[in-house]
Amino acid sequence: MTSRRTPYLDELRTRGTWAEFYDPDGERFGIPTFPYYYAPDGLLTRRQLRARGLRPGGQEIKAQILWRHRRNRRVAYLYDTREAKPKREATPAQREAIVKALTARKTCPTCREEKSFCIPRSLGECWECAEDSRRPGRQIDDYEAEAC
Repeated sequence: MTSRRTPYLDELRTRGTWAEFYDPDGERFGIPTFPYYYAPDGLLTRRQLRARGLRPGGQEIKAQILWRHRRNRRVAYLYDTREAKPKREATPAQREAIVKALTARKTCPTCREEKSFCIPRSLGECWECAEDSRRPGRQIDDYEAEAC
């Protein structure tokens, strides 16, 4: 891979200012490394590729972005856009399976109603059924009356 130097960061280095995560030749970190916001053109992260309808497609990591977050070092790997492949689309059968799975997550096993939200796994049923099973004889309306 050819060196992808950033003129601004090279100029800082000649003035004696050291950019901690600037290593375009990969001598310090093993692969070319750039600071946050200074990735060269043509290299994108997975999220950026996905936003353009692309995927890495089995290519090796070309470079990385390093930055500090609180006390930790964070990393984002960069891939070459020229080697990226189009994102695969789900087949009609896969889409149908996804719809069925989401419907099952929204259906309460107790009252068999499909809700507008996913049933909480901690409760195992919708909020109304969980409330009824915890306090027999009391309805949600009773709680609203007590609040007034």
